[in-house]
Amino acid sequence: MSQETSTPESRQSANDRLVQVNELRWQKFSVLDDGFVCLVDVMGDDSSVVQAARVSYGDGTKKVSDDRTLIRYLLRHRHTTPFEMAEIKFLVRVPMDCWRQWVRHRTANINEYSTRYSLAIEAAQGTPEDQWRTQAESNRQGSGDALPVDLGAKLTTEEQELQQKIRSVYQSRIETGVAREQARKDLPLSTYTEAYWKIDLHNLLHFLALRMDSHAQLEIRNYATTIGEKIVAPLFPMVWEAFLDYRMQSMFLTRLDREVIQRLTANAASAKSAPPYSNEEFLAAQDPSWVSLNRSRERDECRSKLELLGLLAKF
Repeated sequence: MSQETSTPESRQSANDRLVQVNELRWQKFSVLDDGFVCLVDVMGDDSSVVQAARVSYGDGTKKVSDDRTLIRYLLRHRHTTPFEMAEIKFLVRVPMDCWRQWVRHRTANINEYSTRYSLAIEAAQGTPEDQWRTQAESNRQGSGDALPVDLGAKLTTEEQELQQKIRSVYQSRIETGVAREQARKDLPLSTYTEAYWKIDLHNLLHFLALRMDSHAQLEIRNYATTIGEKIVAPLFPMVWEAFLDYRMQSMFLTRLDREVIQRLTANAASAKSAPPYSNEEFLAAQDPSWVSLNRSRERDECRSKLELLGLLAKF
């Protein structure tokens, strides 16, 4: 396999890349009230993805596809292996309840701050009075609208008093001589922890696609958005562009969705109506398996897609 000849241009590009990485490394990007994410190290860049792909496709690929086009093809068609050739290592500071969701992604290498060996970080996530949220009515694990600020002020005061009391009890246990591994057991999930988190680019993009989504919990969404926009985007600009186009801002149509569209447009053609179609027209064209259901998440998702496409009036 032939190697590309080093040129002044390629050497300058490598130098520019090194400067960029050094500027980003250890820069703490704030998240929530006392959290952060920062880059520790990175292996690879956009060209690493391209290089890995051309091992499979051969040198001839470069004649018909430049780097950007190849990256976009790979991500569009979900050829993910080349993206595993780049890795990023982060240091993150995150509340423990948010961290529980984070480590559900079991495709990374993790080394977390230990409260068996060290004192717990003296910081807990607080909730501003205007950021308390109701339970979503249509989503058992999601949030709804904001609570009234006067109620939020009461909740925030109670939260601060509770966190201060628990921290005082913890500190008293430590001073009494209780083992750190036992003294920590009543610390709240709002307590911050820190961890090194190393992950390859393919699995990082999967994490970001899930955790930047509007259905993700707001707190972890803030972390994912910061990682993506502040670190991944400048380090992998071509990959990031394709990721936004083909993952974050794309739409997946199921067979049922496609058949609803076909029936909807056929019915509209017969009735000589034009989009956006009404909810009644949508219900007349819905999949037969949804008809008897009072509540169908799949039907709701289909309706949302058609609204986004401009085929259906907002319901």
